[in-house]
Amino acid sequence: MKVTFTGEVWYWRGPAPWYFVTVPEEVRRDIQELSGHVSYGWGMIPATVTVGGSTWATSLFPKDGSYIVPLKTQMRRREGIEEGQTISLDLAIP
Repeated sequence: MKVTFTGEVWYWRGPAPWYFVTVPEEVRRDIQELSGHVSYGWGMIPATVTVGGSTWATSLFPKDGSYIVPLKTQMRRREGIEEGQTISLDLAIP
């Protein structure tokens, strides 16, 4: 599965702070259809994400009935991405 979508970057101030983008509803439904075949531990979904000129392997986290995409610090800095910014992501799930 390959899809492109946009979303707002948000910051989670938990014990291990991270920046995320929430997967939109229409994409979430498609991912849930695949989840039984690709999910591992706690509902995590392996994925490859591209933002701008940066591509990295990660996992989508289930949250509040959807999924969230973690944004690596190195990639955010390279692409100049900040909290509250709307970005476009290319998402590939094996």
